[in-house]
Amino acid sequence: MRAISASDALIVVDPQNDFLPGGSLAVPGGNRIFEPINRIMPLFSYVVATRDWHPRNHAYFQANGGPWPWHCLARTHGAQFSPLLHDEQIDDVISKGTDPKTDGYSGFAATDLAEKLRNHGIRRVFVTGLATDYCVRATALDARDAGFEVVVLDDAIAGIDVTPGDVRRALDEMRARGVQFAESKELSETRV
Repeated sequence: MRAISASDALIVVDPQNDFLPGGSLAVPGGNRIFEPINRIMPLFSYVVATRDWHPRNHAYFQANGGPWPWHCLARTHGAQFSPLLHDEQIDDVISKGTDPKTDGYSGFAATDLAEKLRNHGIRRVFVTGLATDYCVRATALDARDAGFEVVVLDDAIAGIDVTPGDVRRALDEMRARGVQFAESKELSETRV
């Protein structure tokens, strides 16, 4: 069991409509993340959700020469959090991908997420959300680079696997960089 304390935070990466079934960049099986995330959110004193919040001129859209279809355009339905998420449990929302020239994969890239975590006395983050091989991976690795202990919850992530093996490679890279893995059921019910 992993006891959750006041120095732990939960990061929910991009639980947005466009990344879910019916969305413009749907992650296969993406809806499966919500049951474990909703169940464990009350264990944490600080819960952060990240969101892609792209301008229309974002360089990573296919229409602008990039690899991705339109998705998570700021202030659209596709950029909203899924109604399956118990978003009343979220303490802070971090908008990322707002700079049209950068990929915006990581919740830490060009945001104040690290500062917010430190201001709350956070030393360890538990990372969940979408997609394993892009934004979850980038967020977990940047959290390590920022000096946080990082645990990714296997049963609360899902990958897109654009190129077969992308998810496996992302998981291997995270492990090699010191990211730990667990399942949501391993988290204890009481804060210590």
